[in-house]
Order: sequence, then structure tokens, then C-alpha cells
Amino acid sequence: MHPFLQTERLLLRPFTEADVDDLFALDNDPEVMRFINGGKPADREAIRTRTLPRLLHVHPCSGTRGFWAAQEKTTGTFLGWFELRPLDDHDPAVVELGYRLNRSAWGRGCATEGSLALIDKGFADLGVERVTANTMAVNTGSRRVMEKSGLSFLRSYFGDWPESIPGSEHGEVEYELLKETWEAREVGRSDFPRA
Repeated sequence: MHPFLQTERLLLRPFTEADVDDLFALDNDPEVMRFINGGKPADREAIRTRTLPRLLHVHPCSGTRGFWAAQEKTTGTFLGWFELRPLDDHDPAVVELGYRLNRSAWGRGCATEGSLALIDKGFADLGVERVTANTMAVNTGSRRVMEKSGLSFLRSYFGDWPESIPGSEHGEVEYELLKETWEAREVGRSDFPRA
């Protein structure tokens, strides 16, 4: 299968039906899911019948999917997934950035590396005008990735979630990056050689 995107260390490719076991292992790790559902065990059948179809969905506005499996380029090891998904199936202008990686990928810059590559692809090739990302206010790791990926804090808010999880009493945060901000940074980056 052809990759959607490659970085120095990552290969982002479309999901397939064969990814169920890796997705189950990812979502069954209580630390990975701590800020998603409080770390509850995953349901393999729900991964197969609900999660995977969402990951396989092609958005008409971009002609591409919104979720990609992330693999380590050198070993092929499944690391998790990245999301750059249009909020409106028929309009590519506003997309949500997301990521869920195995603990083996934490602290190595993989989330930032994949996010930066997807943001660049979205603005340069997919008609994106605004990237948004959300997380729990207490999820400092995810917030750092958003900031390192060029997004800026926009607002705090409280969602109406059916079940509260530890930390949800502090609310959620939204970050964003606009295309004109990205373009200005790209011009600045081209003026100076990258280290």
C-alpha cells in the first residue's frame, strides 16, 4: 500500500481491515486512553465495527481519508495514528488535528513530527484554511505537541460529556493555526537554513 506521507522517521498510510489488532492494543492501553475515556478497557468488536469504519472513511471534499496509520519507517512497527479530518465532509477549509500513539513513541518527538507534516500537507495541497485541535486542559503532553506544531491557544471550554473522567472538571482547550500564519512562518523558515 502506498504511503500517504513520509517524514524522516514516520510513514503515514491508509488504514486497512488488517489493522484491527494493532488498534485494539492501542486503545486497550489505559495510559494511552487516560485522557480519552479514563483508561477503560477496549472492546475488540467495537474497534472492528465502529472505530475502523470511521478511520476508513474518505472525505468527498478532499478525496482522501482523515486518519492515517503511523508506522516507524525503518522497522514498520505500528505506532498509532494521526488525524487531519475535515469538520465538514464537503468543505476542506477547517480540519481537526489529532494523534494517538503507543507509549513506545512517547517522548521521542513522533507526535510533533507527524503533526507538522500533516499540517504542511493540508495547507499546501488539501485546501485547508484553518487547523483546530482539542484536548483536556490537564493533558499537558498533547498541549505541548499542539504548541510545537505551531498551533496557538484559542479558548477553554466545558463540554457536555456523558461520563466525566479524572481531570474533566478542568475543562477542555482548543488550539488553532490559520493558513496565513503558517504561510508567514514558512517564508521566515525559508530565510534561514534549518539545523
